[in-house]
Amino acid sequence: MLTLKQAMALHANEIESLKEQMIHDIKEQQELNAYIEIPELNENDKGKIPILIKDNICVKDSKLTCASKILHGYVSPYSATAVAKLQDSNMCAFGRANMDEFGMGSTTEKSCYGRTKNSNDTSRVPGGSSGGSAAAVAANIAIASLGSDTGGSIRQPASYCGVVGLKPTYGRVSRYGLVAYSSSLEQIGPITQNVEDASILLDIISGVCNKDSTSANLLPTKTFDKLNPKRLLKIAILEDFVKEAHQVVQNAYYDTIKTLENMGHSIIKAQMLDTAHHISAYYIIAMAEASANLARFDGVRYGNRIGGQNLQDLYFNTRAQFGDEVQKRILLGSFVLSSGYYDAYYLKAQKVRELIRQQYASIFSECDVILLPVAPNVAPTFNATKSSLEMYLSDIYTIGVNLAGLPAISLPVVKKPLPIGMQFIGNMFDEQTILDAAFALEQNLGN
Repeated sequence: MLTLKQAMALHANEIESLKEQMIHDIKEQQELNAYIEIPELNENDKGKIPILIKDNICVKDSKLTCASKILHGYVSPYSATAVAKLQDSNMCAFGRANMDEFGMGSTTEKSCYGRTKNSNDTSRVPGGSSGGSAAAVAANIAIASLGSDTGGSIRQPASYCGVVGLKPTYGRVSRYGLVAYSSSLEQIGPITQNVEDASILLDIISGVCNKDSTSANLLPTKTFDKLNPKRLLKIAILEDFVKEAHQVVQNAYYDTIKTLENMGHSIIKAQMLDTAHHISAYYIIAMAEASANLARFDGVRYGNRIGGQNLQDLYFNTRAQFGDEVQKRILLGSFVLSSGYYDAYYLKAQKVRELIRQQYASIFSECDVILLPVAPNVAPTFNATKSSLEMYLSDIYTIGVNLAGLPAISLPVVKKPLPIGMQFIGNMFDEQTILDAAFALEQNLGN
């Protein structure tokens, strides 16, 4: 598959030929279930570079389901700002990527369309919730994709599938047109074949949006023109965190540190609040916001209506279409927001969130970037995760970034036998530094 940078040099007729070949290849690899349906050629998008879009990002006149039965038949009346910016840059939405229902999951098994498989080993999960996006790019049936990252949902599947995933700073990319799960945590970002392509897409989709009150009042980034693999950086490592990872991930982490040292970077050791506090704070906040955001799907305002003898039946029947994981998170979120528990859980979680943000700020006062694994293990086999708690623990290295609103990029440091990704975490709105660090490491590894 051509990279995005290479595709941008093609003529219109060559792009159309590329799309036809992609449709053929997608059909050949339907077993992966990365696309929820086979994309079709569109006369309005003739000559535009195809970009796969996660099924929770609005594309005008396109079906939008968030991989949930409750949105069956819904067609978006408008495009997300990020998608509109692709259109303005001679790119187009091309296909819908499978995902965990409403972004709630870490394996892309929680989808009404069935599970997506990892192209590196089809007995293993691709990660989640942007698993379809990552699996498609890894399998060379998508040039690049847009996903969303609430607690690692871009970076973790990118790590499991062996591709690059970028989570921008909160507010860097407009959330307008992204179906809300946890409004204070999530960001749209690119999943690509390499760091250059991630930089290109970030520059296109970033920038202030007057339709999004959480959008930062900043111009679009210009990171691609400034990519500098020769910068020498101070890189912080968190050794206490890594003790919780499987041995193969620990080995990859320390091998990466040695590589970075040999490249001339300075390594400093740092410490941070135990990951158990990250997990607790994240899931309390995320579930609370999910219960509020998903209240609108009631069969009256939104959602595939299933009626009954009265209004209560309509609510129960309609909302019963949510999958088990979504129902679980709504119930827990409603509980932590309820009278008598708000202070004990939600308010305390927000205080821990602020502490985590302050700790990151303290570390960044002494370094340029932080290096961490993306996940504590390689991609597990299907059904290996026996409980929700085990699934939540796969996010221990990614959720702190979302709680603090920071940018981070995942790139593969091991490709065989199974991919392992590492992430560079940057200070707020400093995507340039993490892209420079990742680009340099990528070149050194020869990826």
